[in-house]
Amino acid sequence: MVKICCIGAGYVGGPTMAVIALKCPKIEVAVVDISVPRIKAWNSDQLPIYEPGLDEVVKQCRGKNLFFSTEVEKHVSEADIVFVSVNTPTKTRGLGAGKAADLTYWESAARMIADVSKSDKIVVEKSTVPVKTAEAIEKILTHNSKGINFQILSNPEFLAEGTAIKDLFKPDRVLIGGRETPEGLKAVKALKDVYAHWVPEENILTTNLWSAELSKLAANAFLAQRISSVNAMSALCEATGADVSQVSYAVGTDSRIGPKFLNASVGFGGSCFQKDILNLVYICECNGLPEVAEYWKQVIKINDYQKTRFVNRVVASMFNTVANKKVAILGFAFKKDTGDTRETPAIDVCKGLLGDKARLSIYDPQVTEDQIQRDLTMNKFDWDHPLHLQPMSPTTVKQVSVVWDAYEATKDAHAVCILTEWDEFKTLDFQKIYDNMQKPAFIFDGRNIINMDKLREIGFIMYSIGKPLDAWLKDMPAVA
Repeated sequence: MVKICCIGAGYVGGPTMAVIALKCPKIEVAVVDISVPRIKAWNSDQLPIYEPGLDEVVKQCRGKNLFFSTEVEKHVSEADIVFVSVNTPTKTRGLGAGKAADLTYWESAARMIADVSKSDKIVVEKSTVPVKTAEAIEKILTHNSKGINFQILSNPEFLAEGTAIKDLFKPDRVLIGGRETPEGLKAVKALKDVYAHWVPEENILTTNLWSAELSKLAANAFLAQRISSVNAMSALCEATGADVSQVSYAVGTDSRIGPKFLNASVGFGGSCFQKDILNLVYICECNGLPEVAEYWKQVIKINDYQKTRFVNRVVASMFNTVANKKVAILGFAFKKDTGDTRETPAIDVCKGLLGDKARLSIYDPQVTEDQIQRDLTMNKFDWDHPLHLQPMSPTTVKQVSVVWDAYEATKDAHAVCILTEWDEFKTLDFQKIYDNMQKPAFIFDGRNIINMDKLREIGFIMYSIGKPLDAWLKDMPAVA
């Protein structure tokens, strides 16, 4: 029986291994992590992450051929294939601070694999890592190998949160990069055979190691670039009276461009886009390509500009001050159908409003109060370290209350900011919300999900990203 072990029970490791276990009943899959609470959660009815469809998959396999354990060394030593899916945060100090990936957790995982291995192993990079990481890991393993053979493969994940299970069941492609040596090709085939249980062969791509590593960074950079492109257009649309939805629809009907990732919004978030682009920038700089680095930096600059622009619009519209005014925040996750708040634009928007002394009332159907308070007190990049190594939030933010109901959040508020495109926000009773708000009542739709004309009829002053501006907003320009 083939045994697979995955180090890291997070957003990537958990769902990926659960689907492998479901689709390959003859393979034993163990997911290991040093975090006791996280493994406890994976073994309970309340999984540590929210992902549509994940519950059913885990419940079908857990205890049969899918196991969650803190016995890291035992399962690694028994495995034939070891996936490494640990955190690769952005460095906050030292060489490459603010851009380079911190490979501390990766390196300690590699050293541990070398220490406990008694048989040959295939080691698979699953975390997003900078190009040439495989080479570094290979060196650590071979210098500590005690005569055991290790083959390193790169198998980047291309999951989108909120649709991860669907993406795993029917991936656009599975990418496997390995050494182009007889042993390397044999290792690639072994991993290919696992995926071939359910993925058509033409969807399994094989490349060399570096191409696989770089493809992941490139894919995320291209997706983020599309969002920044349409967000840059949204600013121009507001200035000229064009409607960004109409513009992006017209652009997206061109078959060369296509309609995906062309929704203007308050900005992109998630654990990968910004991190991967910063990583790409750093790699370009290290390889003497400053022009290329500068090009990709702009994608992040536009994203930051979009969040700042949104905050400025809110403050300027409300007589240039939100001090002591209650502002309702609907949605805190970085997108709908996930409880993930990593790099969510809501953090910067909330911090911007708090900087102007607003009182915030936040509602998100999947994000806990504890998580929101942590996010608002944490330093940049701290979120990407394992939970027990994150600084404890010394204080809660006094001007923030977290509630479990949209009507409670909006009661007596001067303004509502929609920051996540949860479906339930589209069907709220806005007449009821309007009646219970202070007047003039403002709605700032950061996701373009609600019908502006209907809300204007009720009496709201409306702002939607990239849409023609209300007369009110034209009279109160948001100048940074």
